[in-house]
Amino acid sequence: MCQEDLVQVLQQLPAFRHPDLLVGGETWDDAGVYRLDEDRALVLTVDVLTPIADDPYVFGQIAAANSLSDVYAMGGTPLAALCILGYPVGEIENETIRAVMAGAWDKLREAGAVVAGGHTTKDMELKCGLAVTGVVSPGRVLTNAGAKPGDVLVVTKPLGSGVIVTALRAGLVGQGLVSQANAVMVELNRTAAEVAAKVGVDAATDVTGFGLLGHAWEMAQASGVDLVVKAAAVPLIAGALDLARQGLFPAGSLKNYHFLEQRAEFAGSVPEELRILLCDAQTSGGLLLAVRFEKAGLLVDSLHAAGVPQAAIIGHVCEGLGRIAAT
Repeated sequence: MCQEDLVQVLQQLPAFRHPDLLVGGETWDDAGVYRLDEDRALVLTVDVLTPIADDPYVFGQIAAANSLSDVYAMGGTPLAALCILGYPVGEIENETIRAVMAGAWDKLREAGAVVAGGHTTKDMELKCGLAVTGVVSPGRVLTNAGAKPGDVLVVTKPLGSGVIVTALRAGLVGQGLVSQANAVMVELNRTAAEVAAKVGVDAATDVTGFGLLGHAWEMAQASGVDLVVKAAAVPLIAGALDLARQGLFPAGSLKNYHFLEQRAEFAGSVPEELRILLCDAQTSGGLLLAVRFEKAGLLVDSLHAAGVPQAAIIGHVCEGLGRIAAT
């Protein structure tokens, strides 16, 4: 099912209305938020991946980091997770399964969260993910609906994991580039989220399967503004653009592009390979933040100082009706 079909299906379902449901599914945000009392709200999310790395331990780390990212994008702190594991019974060695789960366990410890249980199911291929519960103050919830005209757009991780993983599966990329992509994907968005909370931002989302422009479009739609992304300013994993020129995109990236080329305005100076790369399906990507112009320099400098070296200003927000442009 493509993104457009899913949107149509979900729009046919009745929305849940409750005074304590602070964030539901209407704005395609990263997680749901349910208020417990005036001081605490739960952040609830779930995500599942098929193998994105050859090393099962690394795959487990990426699966966990990817799931935890939704909590960070909402301004929350992860508390506990349930592990979801699917695998073809009798076809995968026990050591492989142990390594996947060990990777997820270690990443959860790094996040300061715990594993509270989980569920396994027979499947045709290996899958791993987490249902994560976090906590946030109701007054400090970040969403993708708060971007304001005059805001500056900042992204905290480089793009390119989608094309690199595709090249890996085709045997067309060296281990050095794969290691760079893995390092980006296993990195928690914890530090970036902490810095964003300290500086103060208007809106946030993480960059995952819908690509940078896809999540930017969701932010524009939810906020009722237009977003302009300067393509040349977007950080890329070294070597990703060369792979893009070879057309090594996953199917999800091409679906994203076909969805967005009808909804985004691309400047003629942006070549097609970069256009698709801006729509490249990422796994455990960075945060896309909208921050007031006067705070943008402080945000980027603080991110760099805290160990998020490739954080960059990539565009701005202006008045509009939910459109995006890449210039």
